[in-house]
Amino acid sequence: MERVSWQPLALLLLAAAAAVASGTEVGYDGRSMVIDGERRLLISGSIHYPRSTPEMWPDLIRKAKEGGLDAIETYVFWNGHEPRRRQYNFEGSYDIVRFFKEVQDAGMYAILRIGPYICGEWNYGGLPAWLRDISGMQFRMHNNPFEQEMETFTTLIVDKLKEAKMFAGQGGPIILSQIENEYGNVMDKLNNDESASEYIHWCAAMANKQNVGVPWIMCQQDQDVPPNVINTCNGFYCHDWFPKRTDIPKIWTENWTGWFKAWDKPDFHRSAEDIAFSVAMFFQTRGSLQNYYMYHGGTNFGRTSGGPYITTSYDYDAPLDEYGKIRQPKYGHLKDLHNVLKSMEKILLHGDYKDTTMGNTNVMVTKYTLDNSSACFISNKFDDKEVNVTLDDGATHVVPAWSVSILPDCKTVAYNSAKIKTQTSVMVKRPGVETVTDGLAWSWMPENLHPFMTDEKGNFRKNELLEQIATSGDQSDYLWYRTSLEHKGESNYKLHVNTTGHELYAFVNGKLVGRHYAPNGGFVFQMETPVKLHSGKNYISLLSATIGLKNYGALFEMMPAGIVGGPVKLVDTVTNTTAYDLSNSSWSYKAGLAGEYRETHLDKAKDRSQWRGGTIPVHRPFTWYKATFEAPTGEEPVVADLLGLGKGVVWVNGNNLGRYWPSYVAADMDGCRRCDYRGTFMADGDGQKCLTGCNEPSQRFYHVPRSFLKAGEPNTMVLFEEAGGDPTRASASRAASAARTRAASASPRQRWRRSRAACVGKESCTVRHTEDFRAGSGCDSGVLTVQATC
Repeated sequence: MERVSWQPLALLLLAAAAAVASGTEVGYDGRSMVIDGERRLLISGSIHYPRSTPEMWPDLIRKAKEGGLDAIETYVFWNGHEPRRRQYNFEGSYDIVRFFKEVQDAGMYAILRIGPYICGEWNYGGLPAWLRDISGMQFRMHNNPFEQEMETFTTLIVDKLKEAKMFAGQGGPIILSQIENEYGNVMDKLNNDESASEYIHWCAAMANKQNVGVPWIMCQQDQDVPPNVINTCNGFYCHDWFPKRTDIPKIWTENWTGWFKAWDKPDFHRSAEDIAFSVAMFFQTRGSLQNYYMYHGGTNFGRTSGGPYITTSYDYDAPLDEYGKIRQPKYGHLKDLHNVLKSMEKILLHGDYKDTTMGNTNVMVTKYTLDNSSACFISNKFDDKEVNVTLDDGATHVVPAWSVSILPDCKTVAYNSAKIKTQTSVMVKRPGVETVTDGLAWSWMPENLHPFMTDEKGNFRKNELLEQIATSGDQSDYLWYRTSLEHKGESNYKLHVNTTGHELYAFVNGKLVGRHYAPNGGFVFQMETPVKLHSGKNYISLLSATIGLKNYGALFEMMPAGIVGGPVKLVDTVTNTTAYDLSNSSWSYKAGLAGEYRETHLDKAKDRSQWRGGTIPVHRPFTWYKATFEAPTGEEPVVADLLGLGKGVVWVNGNNLGRYWPSYVAADMDGCRRCDYRGTFMADGDGQKCLTGCNEPSQRFYHVPRSFLKAGEPNTMVLFEEAGGDPTRASASRAASAARTRAASASPRQRWRRSRAACVGKESCTVRHTEDFRAGSGCDSGVLTVQATC
């Protein structure tokens, strides 16, 4: 019998006890999250690790903390981590452990939203396209193939974070985890209620089986809520929303700080006043944890990081802009709100509360009391008038339209959501700030289309027109459909192609004869273009391109792409009848472009002799361009100005900055001509307002992170110009913030009265002045810009 020494065992027990003691205990009750036995009022912000770079993470997290945030929230990006089945990527911007360690080092909490379906304006909502290759697969339904893959990936992420001791009970920052995402929005549209219910309950059971030691949440799961999860709210406003059970806290996982942008849309802006109003209303109505989506939106680097027709920029009008710089007044105005709310944490989470409507349900006073102290909120949901509210002590308070006043002692207003005291900042991204443009030595290389101009070589053949995503495995934006036919004599036809988009190029006998794309983010269109066939064998090559994949909605994965089913036909130009239906001809398939296979964007030494100098052709489709430049000095973010280009992809030093499409002009919408913070903010329909950029390039400027650049030596920019553009107009420059005075004293009552009608509720305004209105020398333009601080 082997004798076991007690001393090592005792040491192990002591070590284990110490490890447990160093951890954080996380729970919840009906009022809030409970951390180490204390109720906590928590403010969080979303920062997605793949939409920035590891070098940016510490600065983004530091600014978030300084802005009054307690936690950082992020999705987990399945198709980024597992681009091919069982081939994993946890490097660079996908180093999720490093990201959470940065959060931990900053002394902040973290919220882990595994999903692994995430929506997120991300290809396929984060689900890998290779899932479709698995027999019997049904996305987000109760079936073994999907649930097995989902559990395998979820367990992989959990185990990786456990190994790094990232969960709160291990001493790490993660205090909440999320499984699935916004499933309640689609459950009743899946045509199988029983399967949907079984699936969402399986998700909860699978998640809890992971033993992460922190609560699990499900956002927008307001019906059929499984046990042992917290259901939460997403939206522009969540003050009228309450969880399904009284024993769980009111949590807001996504307060949308702006909106994502599509190529055909202007820029969306949600005012600082309205966001502050929504946050104050949420905490007035017993909210306990609120998260900004996004606090930093960032950039859709690469081709898999943007959903259908979503621009490369994911700025989201967030408090930290795409480049990581502070956006004022939004950042500062919310920081002031956070400070006031934190000063009231104990009374809000432990005090008794009473809501009193003041003659109208649009005006409400909420009074919290604890021991001998009290705190008050006064909310005014009228969007067209201020109100006078008299409290118990007899004092009357004027509350502007669409605002909340917060009185930590029920006597003095410490904060009003409509009154901004923070200076506005403007990002300057224009030539003139150390711009690198003149002297760029461009070279070029034609994309080798020759192999694709016949149907003789391909991956396989099929006597039908196939769906693009399943055929290509989403390994490229491009899929070639090629066929041929024998023809007697010469004749003119119209080539008719019906496609589910998003973009199509047609070649006949090696010549580009037509190009079309689905406007306004549509996914079905027809292309008709004149063609001429010669006697003998004629080749037809159709290049279908996707611009991000569908990412939201019931059965979104069933939305086809490409020329699936067609028809593809040649139409007689005289009779306008079908002369040849090619839909069931023998089609040869090949995914991708020659330059993708050669990795032209990496500018490998063996390929450098292929680049041509001299006169640079412009407006030439399917062309590669290359130039070198010196990195602008300093530490400011760098932007590439691609005005003049058509459509394509840009790389710097082999790093994919994303798709570009500056030739696509944003639509003209009524929201570009009206902006008032008062009233419900909407991202669609008649409620749109405060838009900018109508009739301008949808996106002109592209983020070049400093970590992509090499100081003191040449940097290489490579463009694949698909549609045809002029690269010689491209430039790179530093993006600098310029302060713009937003607040000007308007204390003389006559000035206030004169400007009030024009200015109240507006981001900015202009008022004609008379001699007595002048503020002094230098005011000679005839216009005085005013904002009053009341």
